[in-house]
Amino acid sequence: MLNKIISEDNIQSAKKLINKADKIVIFSHRSPDGDAIGSSLGLYHFLNELGKQVNVIVPNDYPVFLNWMPDCDQILVDENNRELAKETVEAADLIFCLDFNGKKRVGTMEPLLDVSPVKKIMIDHHPDPESFCDITISHPEISSTSELIFRFICRMGDFELITKACAECIYAGMMTDTCAFTLNSNSPAIYYIISQLLEKDIDKDDIYAKTFNRNTENKMRFNGFVLLKRMKVLKRYKTAVITLSTDDIIKFGVQKGDTEGIVNLPMSIEDVTLSALFREEKDVIRISLRSKGFFPSNKIAKDIFGGGGHLNASGGEFHGSLDDAVAAFTKALPDYERLLT
Repeated sequence: MLNKIISEDNIQSAKKLINKADKIVIFSHRSPDGDAIGSSLGLYHFLNELGKQVNVIVPNDYPVFLNWMPDCDQILVDENNRELAKETVEAADLIFCLDFNGKKRVGTMEPLLDVSPVKKIMIDHHPDPESFCDITISHPEISSTSELIFRFICRMGDFELITKACAECIYAGMMTDTCAFTLNSNSPAIYYIISQLLEKDIDKDDIYAKTFNRNTENKMRFNGFVLLKRMKVLKRYKTAVITLSTDDIIKFGVQKGDTEGIVNLPMSIEDVTLSALFREEKDVIRISLRSKGFFPSNKIAKDIFGGGGHLNASGGEFHGSLDDAVAAFTKALPDYERLLT
């Protein structure tokens, strides 16, 4: 049995809001990953079973390797159809905010969130949630927001309403946010939840294959190029640094999601504790960080780049050149040397 980490007050309050609502919108964060899409579609399928009219809206496109998820084609991408996104939010009776803890994480959709007068429910597992929702279900100790969605549905007393499609999305979100259950996944509760999802007739091996085993030849060659030409190992600091310029992206015809997971590659090096990926985009440098053990990658993300995230997986942004972003990072590494050893 699962421990009841979500408070009864939050469950009952959320249940009342859901019962009153006819049109529900689910928001998730910019550059949505597997947990963002998995938790959003998991909740989407559940609310559909309750007879609600549900829309999932994300700021920009999700990686193509997630396009197998049931009803992913129903996701509304704000940057592709801003007017429809605006109309959909304006018609909503209730908004769920999934897998993000602050309004700036939804990028261009922040004004839509700000002006909407309807009640909002946050379900998230990132630390330090902002207080912009009427109900905040925040549990940083939980491995993924998708796991929280499963717990939320069960606490609502509606396990029987979890369809196979719902279960597949929840499992995919849990799997991707734990790097296939190799990171932040030692809780026995995770494997109890998996056993319950298997009862819904999901094929976890097939889900893994559809998500992770879809590399193109071009992407594999790109990965080889990155490791050979764009990775530096700073042995003193047990840190690997990968830099990707816009020219690199163009040269290899990198598609949405092709850089997903690259930051994890150096983590298989025995003496690397911290991996940093610097990816040049229009007007901004995106930084992804991964770490081993108890090293707080999220502290570096926050201190240097104004970002955040989890202990072993975090990120931030830098407004400037790619070289300046890397310089700021390497200059700060001595401050964390004690933690890296």
